[in-house]
Amino acid sequence: MYKKSLIVVIFFLCTGLIISGCPKKTVIKEEPSAKKAEELALERERAARIEAEKALKEKEMKAKEEEAKRAQALKELEEERERAARIEAERKKALEELEAKKAQALKELEAEREKVARLEAERAAREAKEKELARAREEAARKAQAEKEKEFEKGLIARKYPGIEGEVFESSLLKDIHFDFDKYDIRPSDAEILKENAAILKKYPNVKIQIEGHCDERGTNEYNLALGERRANSTKEYLISLGISPERISTISYGEERPLDPAHNEEAWAKNRRSHFIVISK
Repeated sequence: MYKKSLIVVIFFLCTGLIISGCPKKTVIKEEPSAKKAEELALERERAARIEAEKALKEKEMKAKEEEAKRAQALKELEEERERAARIEAERKKALEELEAKKAQALKELEAEREKVARLEAERAAREAKEKELARAREEAARKAQAEKEKEFEKGLIARKYPGIEGEVFESSLLKDIHFDFDKYDIRPSDAEILKENAAILKKYPNVKIQIEGHCDERGTNEYNLALGERRANSTKEYLISLGISPERISTISYGEERPLDPAHNEEAWAKNRRSHFIVISK
């Protein structure tokens, strides 16, 4: 009974399977044969060899690249060394040129110093010579001036009447000038006489003079004293204009008190209207 029931169940299951469709059978491949295994091994070996060759090529390529890089680096290093050597050579050359220029400059400086020293010595010698000549000229001029002054002094005559500052002297070298009636301006002819007097005074720079202003007897004493003063002052101013120092000249007026000619006529009066020069220091 049990078996019968089991058979029934199996029957219905099979019927159900037939109705629903039986599943496809799974094909189980058979194991490859020895030949296929060998071909597979050869394929794998070939693939491995190709891979190894590829790796080797990549390694060789990488090695070549590294070698090229090393060669480039060596080339650049060599170029850098050459550049450094060139720069060093140029530096040494520039240094040698600089040293040569320095030596030349020192040589020129020494030559210039010697030249300056020589010129300085020549200048000092020239100045010393010039000073010696100047001293000699000064001494000669002093002696000549002393001789002139002695010669000038020989021509001096002590005046009978002393001046306001003591003894005074007459000199034949200093000539009188004359004026028109009631005038004190310098006439052209008398200007020439004053130029000659100025030349003499310049020859004897130590001589001091006094200018006396004189008038004729016409007019009052007061008027003639004032007129004589104006005549003495105009004479002094003219000598100053000719280069005679004012410190060497003093003036005084005697009016009509000391006539050169005591006569009472036009000829005497013309002689008395004058500026007269006396020496007060020799």
